[in-house]
Amino acid sequence: MKLRKLKYTIHALALLFVATSCSDEFLEVEPKGTALEENYYSNEAEAYSGLVAVYDVLSKQSGGFENMVCMMNAGSDDHYAGGGGATDGTGMQSFSDYSISQVTIPGSFWNNFYQGIFRANTLLVKLPNVPMDDAQKTRFTAETKALRAYYYFELVRLFKNIPLITAPIPTSEIYNVLQAKPEDVYAQIEKDLKEAIPNLPNTITNPTTESGRFTKGAVKALLGKVYLYEGKNALAATELAEVNGTPGGTSPFGYKLLAKYSDLWVISNKFNSEAIIEVSHTSKSNAGWGNWGSGSDEGNSINVMVGPRGYSRPANSTAPDYAAGWSFNPITVDLYNALKPDPRFSSTVVDMKDLKAQGLADYSPGYKDTGYFIKKFMPTTADVTTGGGDAVLNYKQNVYVIRLADTYLMEAEALGGTGARAQALLDAVRARVGLPSVPVSINAIMAERRLELACEGHRWFDLVRTGRAAAVLASRGFIAGKNEIWPIPLKELENTKLVQNPNY
Repeated sequence: MKLRKLKYTIHALALLFVATSCSDEFLEVEPKGTALEENYYSNEAEAYSGLVAVYDVLSKQSGGFENMVCMMNAGSDDHYAGGGGATDGTGMQSFSDYSISQVTIPGSFWNNFYQGIFRANTLLVKLPNVPMDDAQKTRFTAETKALRAYYYFELVRLFKNIPLITAPIPTSEIYNVLQAKPEDVYAQIEKDLKEAIPNLPNTITNPTTESGRFTKGAVKALLGKVYLYEGKNALAATELAEVNGTPGGTSPFGYKLLAKYSDLWVISNKFNSEAIIEVSHTSKSNAGWGNWGSGSDEGNSINVMVGPRGYSRPANSTAPDYAAGWSFNPITVDLYNALKPDPRFSSTVVDMKDLKAQGLADYSPGYKDTGYFIKKFMPTTADVTTGGGDAVLNYKQNVYVIRLADTYLMEAEALGGTGARAQALLDAVRARVGLPSVPVSINAIMAERRLELACEGHRWFDLVRTGRAAAVLASRGFIAGKNEIWPIPLKELENTKLVQNPNY
C-alpha cells in the first residue's frame, strides 16, 4: 500500500506484536524510547500507524524470499521451483515435488499472516477509545476487519485447520489455543467483510496519499472470491456482478479493463483502472540483507527471483537489457505450449532458449531450467535502483492480488459457466487481447484463467478448489486427500494443542 511516511514508526510499533518469539531475558529489560502497547494509540496519528502496520502484511504476496506468488507458482503445473539447485529454497522445492512436510514448510506462511491478525485484533480493541474523528475511526475499523478477513482467508485455504483468534490473548494462553472448524473460520471471514463494506469509500479520492487502501469494491471482490471458494456460487455471482458492472465497460466502482494487456506490466502503471487489490513496492526503502523478509524491506522480491541467472547480451544485440536474477519459477513446456499461440505470450514469457540460439543473449541455466522465464516480473537494468541498500532487494513493481479480469472470470464461473452474462464476461477478457468469442463453459473459463493470470500465483488454488489438482499434478507427486492443504509447521505444534493435518 502507498502509506510510507510512517514506515519507521510502524516498525517500532511492530515490536509490540512479537513478544512470544523473544527471550525472557529480553522481555525483562526496561523499555526506553519505545511506545508500549498499553499507552499507544493515544491519538489519530498513532491509530493510523497501527492501521499501516496491519496493511503491511499484504507484502507477503511479493516481498521476501518466502513470498506467495513464487511459492504458489512452484507447486503448480505451470512452473518448477527452479533456483540454483535442489536445496535452494527447501520449502519451495519440497512444495514443487510434493515432498513437503512439517519440517520443510516455511513457518512464515503461518506466522506472517497470524502477525497481521494479531495486529488487527489489537487495533480493533484500541480504536473505540482513540480520540479521533468518528468517520475516520469507522473507516479504520472497516479496513482492519477486511484485512483480518483477508489474512484468515489465506490461512484457511492454505492450512484449512487453523486457530480462530478474534481478540488479543495473553501470552500464557497462546499454547492452549485449539483449531477451529474451517466453516467457522469462513463464517468469521464473511462477518468481517460484510461489516466492513458499508463503511468504506466507493473509490479512493486522494491517490497521492491513499492508493492501496481498501474500498467497497475491493472488499466486495474479496467477499465474492471467498463465497466462490465456499461453493456459495449464487452469493459469489451477486457480489462479483456489482464489482464488474457491464462487461467491458466501467464498473460502478470505476474499474475497467486496460485497453492493452501489456500495460498491466508497465512498472510505472501503478493503481490503474484494472487493479482491485494491489500490493505497493518501492525502490526507496534502502533495504539490505539484514532487512530482507523481516517486514522492514519494501521491495518486490519476485523481480530478482524469477530472472535468468547471469543474463548478458552482446553490445549490438536487439534483445532487451534484462537485469539478471536467480532463475526461480521457470515456466514449464506445457504452459509455454499453451501460451505460444496466444496474444498474451509476448507479455508473459521470455524465451531465453530462442534468444540464446540466435546469439542475441546468454544466461546460466539454473535448476530445472526450461529456457522459459516470467516476463511479467522481469525488470530491465533501467529498473535497478541506484539508491541505498542492496539493489536486488529494492525493486518497485507493484503486484496485483485481485484484478478485474480475475473477477470477470470468477463471476462467469460462479454463474455455472453458462448464460448470456457468463458469455459476455468471458468474451470481454478475450476481446481485450484480440481473441474471438468461444462458447462459454467451465472448461473454457478455467483455460482462460490459466492464460490470462499465468505466473501470478493463482493456478494451484484454481486446480485444488475445482478438484483437478490430483489429476493434473499426479506426475509431480500430488496425493489426493493430502496435498490439497499444507502441513502445519512443526514449530507451531511444539508444546501446543494444535493437531497436524491429515497424512502429514
